[in-house]
Amino acid sequence: MPEIQIPPVNFSVVLQPAIIFGWSMVVLMIDLFIPQDRKRVTGYLALFGIIGAIAAGIPLMQTTVGMTLTFSNMIALDNFALILNMLFLVIAAITILISLDYLPRHGIERGEYHALILFATGGMMLLAQGTDLIVLFLGLELLSITLYILAGFAYPRLASEEAAMKYLLIGAFAAGFLVFGIALIFGGTGTSNLIAIADLLAEGSLSTEDNALLLTGTALIIVGFGYKIAMAPFHMWTPDVYEGAPTPVTAFMSVGTKSAGFAALARILLLALPSNQEIWVPVIAVLAAITMLIGNISAIVQVNVKRMLAYSSIGHAGFILMGILANNERGVEGLMFYLIAYSLTNLAAFTVLIALEKRGESFWDMGDFAGLWQRQPWLAGTMAICMLSLAGFPPTAGFIAKFYVFTAAWEAGLQWLVLVSIIASAISVFFYLRIISQMFMNEPTREIEVQVTPSIGLGLGLATFGVILFGILPALIINLVQQSSSIVSR
Repeated sequence: MPEIQIPPVNFSVVLQPAIIFGWSMVVLMIDLFIPQDRKRVTGYLALFGIIGAIAAGIPLMQTTVGMTLTFSNMIALDNFALILNMLFLVIAAITILISLDYLPRHGIERGEYHALILFATGGMMLLAQGTDLIVLFLGLELLSITLYILAGFAYPRLASEEAAMKYLLIGAFAAGFLVFGIALIFGGTGTSNLIAIADLLAEGSLSTEDNALLLTGTALIIVGFGYKIAMAPFHMWTPDVYEGAPTPVTAFMSVGTKSAGFAALARILLLALPSNQEIWVPVIAVLAAITMLIGNISAIVQVNVKRMLAYSSIGHAGFILMGILANNERGVEGLMFYLIAYSLTNLAAFTVLIALEKRGESFWDMGDFAGLWQRQPWLAGTMAICMLSLAGFPPTAGFIAKFYVFTAAWEAGLQWLVLVSIIASAISVFFYLRIISQMFMNEPTREIEVQVTPSIGLGLGLATFGVILFGILPALIINLVQQSSSIVSR
């Protein structure tokens, strides 16, 4: 009988996801003994686990050089993954902070909410660290399943249930594309490991039939991830789901799912398929241009701010794709900076919406922002900073992010795409400035009770501080993201 060989495991590679997954199960168990009127404690416990995972990652960032692999080369730890893991943890922490008062205010306070946020964060980490298509699929499905539940968390509100059902159906459809694509790639290459696929392509050892299977599988995988990152023409679920889901969940989805999806897509295209860039770059470049134009043009006609931000996120997906399309170190750095800047900005913008909400009523109409400067100067100023950052005005982080990806794409020979992105950015200025105009130049149309609790204020303050700091002192993040180019310099 042959001896079973268990491959060695480097647990430092999976330390952060292990902490999150382990602590999420602990939180679920402890929540069983927490009274219904004290479920806030579960949120604090979840925050404690997130802080522990962040603390565990700090020494790793100081010692990690290059790419370290474990679990039969299926999971990697490099600066690309470490920076993204830290971003995911910050996103989760801010989401829990802005949810602490939102959940009881809307009568949906349940302890499993915070555990689901942790599980989703662990799934995002797997997408950032996975170097095997199977691991990437598991991470994506773990993230998706938790979000299906979170999108419908405002039961029995019909809009929330509708959002969950739409997201479930679209997610299942996208998963089908992904699984079929993985099967075809495995059939053509005999492996699902990204590094092994890259080596096979570099050797040029694939037959014409095998290469056809690889290209077909790659196309299906791009479609599958296209749904997750809201890339046109796979974006149509986004406005309805974002509008119907509880606002903290929408904030989490708009930045967490997008960042994790881009991390996995970057791993696949830049790590496994750089040899085929002459095939996938033109295709994705056209899709990126369509995404930018559709997202920003559609946002112009929206009077619902939540739907406007949904279309805005579609447009930003096109901008972020430029970092991947550059397929160079500057492109990866731009991708990372953009994800950080966009995540903090969008979280702050949705937190302002949360502060305007109260049970049974949502204040997302453009007119509800009229005269906000007179009622809540701090909220109005914060929202203005967010809108300027999303539009790409200096000295915000959004300006540096757009400049980074634009220059990377220009240097990579995609000048036409940069011109399209400039046009799309100019279009976006209209609807972002319209909100600022409503807040500062119009009189209030009705009285709205604004609820800025300490936890919402803390979450909003952290996100806004990052937007301003990284816009004024971008070197703080640039020096960090410059270490993340191992994905293209293996």
